[in-house]
Amino acid sequence: MADIIDEANERAELRLRKQLEVRKPAGPEPTGYCLNCDQPFDPEDDQRRWCDADCRDDWELRHRRGH
Repeated sequence: MADIIDEANERAELRLRKQLEVRKPAGPEPTGYCLNCDQPFDPEDDQRRWCDADCRDDWELRHRRGH
């Protein structure tokens, strides 16, 4: 007979697996430039992918349409 801790661990593992199934993809890798308008970024800001939310939204819209 499983104890309460084993049951809680099983439920937590099931929730984690379900969350991993529906998570958004990580997206494209940063390049040092805005992926939408090619604006260069400060080299110390190497994890940015877009200038702002507008560039991100434009990029996502074009890629959803297959362009």
